[in-house]
Amino acid sequence: MGLSSDNIHGLVLAVSSSIFIGSSFIIKKKGLMKAGASGTRAGSGGYSYLHEPMWWAGMISMIIGEVANFAAYAYAPAILVTPLGALSIIFSAILAHFILEERLHIFGMLGCVLCVVGSTTIVLHAPQERNIDSVKDVWMLATEPGFLVYSVIVLVLVAVLIVRYVPKYGQTHMVVYVGICSLMGSLTVMSVKAVGIALKLTFSGMNQFKYFETWFFTIVVIGGSILQVNYLNKALDTFNTAVVSPVYYVMFTSLTILASMIMFKEWDSQSASQIATELCGFVTILSGTFLLHKTRDMGNTSSSEVSAVARSPKQRHNTNNTNSD
Repeated sequence: MGLSSDNIHGLVLAVSSSIFIGSSFIIKKKGLMKAGASGTRAGSGGYSYLHEPMWWAGMISMIIGEVANFAAYAYAPAILVTPLGALSIIFSAILAHFILEERLHIFGMLGCVLCVVGSTTIVLHAPQERNIDSVKDVWMLATEPGFLVYSVIVLVLVAVLIVRYVPKYGQTHMVVYVGICSLMGSLTVMSVKAVGIALKLTFSGMNQFKYFETWFFTIVVIGGSILQVNYLNKALDTFNTAVVSPVYYVMFTSLTILASMIMFKEWDSQSASQIATELCGFVTILSGTFLLHKTRDMGNTSSSEVSAVARSPKQRHNTNNTNSD
């Protein structure tokens, strides 16, 4: 059927978002490094980065990117917009090569190409945006049994991770911090799409902010975003950027697509071949991010040190003590 005008608008906004967000990872990382050198690191519970101008520059870049991403969800389905986040990893990898001196291996370049190919495949076969005339329509979709069950499961998992696993394993297992961001992010994106649709309808003359549903979705967006920023900072400050970025992308994108399938049922109007092609595109992106991650480690360290890159300083310290014994 080709790309609709709404999908094209969403595509342009999503690509712009990736450029700004990819830059923010590097700028914020530099700010966190400078703040950690003179105060308590974010990974150890410190907030000295709030006094670091470079961190705020990265934060502004991320906000601009998120605003563009926010607008993209108002025009295009999540299955199209979310996977394009892989482009931010490419941009982040290129900047990290020059700014953070995290070398981009030649096979890392191949990973970048795979991400572009996978993104193109998804864009060309993405479903059309569902016609929604009111934010109440989104509320009806969000309160259906399937999505309510998904939301409860996500909130319970996030609570368990924060209360039980963050104190014990946050400093040694990256999946704890990234899992919180990804799980909460899937619900936040659904709310972002709802608020984006409300804004688009309001600007067209149909005020949606007179409904409490719009304000409820807005509160979820704000709360979810604050939670994600907090734990993403901890992950970036504790673990290597080359590890955090792709793992966060894979978990966040997978959970967001799952949430979108449950809530908006975007695949109901597509054939099996179209769905299979989109899944192949997504797998291609995952392959590209994995290859990019592994080869960036190879470019920075010797083969015996590659496994140590993904571990926290505490793990490497324990390993060294074991070896000395």
